[in-house]
Amino acid sequence: MASLVTLFKSETTDTQETDKLVDLFRNRVELKKEFAALRNEKYRLQDRIKQHQGATARVQQQLQHLENLLLDTEWVNTVVVFYQLRGLAAHCNDKLSCFAEQIKQQREQRVQSKVLLSWNEQRKRKSDRLESRMSEHRMTMQLMEDRLQSERHKLLTMNGFVKLFRGRSLAAQIDDLTSEIETARCEEQELLRDLEAIDKLAAPDHKGLDISAKRSVNFMILSFAQHLYLQFEEDNLVELAKEASEKSVGAINYGAKPECDILLKRLEKRKKEAEEDHDFADVLQKRAKLIAKHAEFRHDDDAVPVPSTVATIFAIDGSGVVHQQEANLLGNNYFGIAKVLSR
Repeated sequence: MASLVTLFKSETTDTQETDKLVDLFRNRVELKKEFAALRNEKYRLQDRIKQHQGATARVQQQLQHLENLLLDTEWVNTVVVFYQLRGLAAHCNDKLSCFAEQIKQQREQRVQSKVLLSWNEQRKRKSDRLESRMSEHRMTMQLMEDRLQSERHKLLTMNGFVKLFRGRSLAAQIDDLTSEIETARCEEQELLRDLEAIDKLAAPDHKGLDISAKRSVNFMILSFAQHLYLQFEEDNLVELAKEASEKSVGAINYGAKPECDILLKRLEKRKKEAEEDHDFADVLQKRAKLIAKHAEFRHDDDAVPVPSTVATIFAIDGSGVVHQQEANLLGNNYFGIAKVLSR
């Protein structure tokens, strides 16, 4: 017996030792996983530090380059012109972006209003039909209740001899009328529930613009982009602004101080004239129609036209005369137009 106890104790001890080894192995595996994760996080953070260091170094180089240009009497005026032109490009980009957002919101609100109007009209028609049925139903019920009262009165006022022969038949009619009225009341409750369900109907969700509406929006955006182009076309300011937005300071030389001063005066003059130009809504509409007339699309579900088919600038003077010239605003992404078009 003692030997059996010793044997079982030995087996229990072996099992406990095995469990400890398993736990130790599992802990070791988990520690390896944690270590690997920490090592990966370390490498990721080191990469981010290198990226930030690189970005900081580039900014410092740019600042040093700009400082050198500003200290150079031959370049200081060119730097001023460069940033004025870049500011013009950013100004035009912002104006086009704001216009695009505004025209999209207006069109979406218009479409949503039409959807809601149609939905409300449909809901009203359903409600009117139900109310008409309710009115007819209540009139029928009133006639049935009047008839029931009349039949009950007849039954109550019958003398004994007549009641003996006709009372049972009249009582059956009264029971039938009572049953019909009860059924009619149930139907009335069902009609009321249907009417309440119509009143509680939720308005349809706005699903956005369809392809036709998106194309119409894009024609207006293209029209406004042409408007901006024409405002600063004189003295080649629009091209100079685009070039300044795409290149770095020091890459373009605008000449000596006299040439730079002339360019700045022209730029200021055109900006002032552009700010005073407000009455162009009708021109935008006319130009958008001309753009739409020439626009072509690669696929039926495309909202953005082929750039080469909308590369004609339509300048419309005060007399309504249209003058045409070529400039592929969409293809060359003037004023960041590619980002603001509806797709």
